[in-house]
Amino acid sequence: MVDKFNALVICGSLRKGSYNAAVANALPGLAPPELTLAPAPSFADFPLYNYDVQMAGVPAAVTAWADAIRAADGIVIVTPEYNWSIPGPLKNAIDWVSKLKDVPFKDKPVALQSASTGQVGGARMQYHLRMTLGSLDAVVLGKPEVFVNFAAKKIDETTGELTDEPTREIIRQQLAAFARSIKRMKV
Repeated sequence: MVDKFNALVICGSLRKGSYNAAVANALPGLAPPELTLAPAPSFADFPLYNYDVQMAGVPAAVTAWADAIRAADGIVIVTPEYNWSIPGPLKNAIDWVSKLKDVPFKDKPVALQSASTGQVGGARMQYHLRMTLGSLDAVVLGKPEVFVNFAAKKIDETTGELTDEPTREIIRQQLAAFARSIKRMKV
């Protein structure tokens, strides 16, 4: 019998035509049979984190996002790099859930992916995101790493489809390794 795992896909870009959204949309078709992937609830409407707002009551959207993370066996974050770091809205969402009593990223398997029009494919952002998730005791997959560089040449502008086969293959490899990682953590 093959174990089945569910993972949540968090896209760090809010832009509809985002290269990272295109990569995130391709993931279910590239995942091994034992790994089911579903999109995370949106964090687009989270207010900026503020302790005063938290004390007045955690917004329902934050609670829903945290609950979805807790319910998943693992998390795949696909996100762009903004100014060599984590996009503000994603960082804000992570900051919000980091302040909850039961931090949803604690001991949660996480895989990172990034797409960029530049040469390094979001590598600097992934370094910062690894540090941030490490502070929350998330278990971030080390290898294989997925950096989709020159994304405009690898994603069809009309259909939003990830067309570059070497990129699709490294994503397949990462998702297979991620499923194995989740399985080890479940034992």
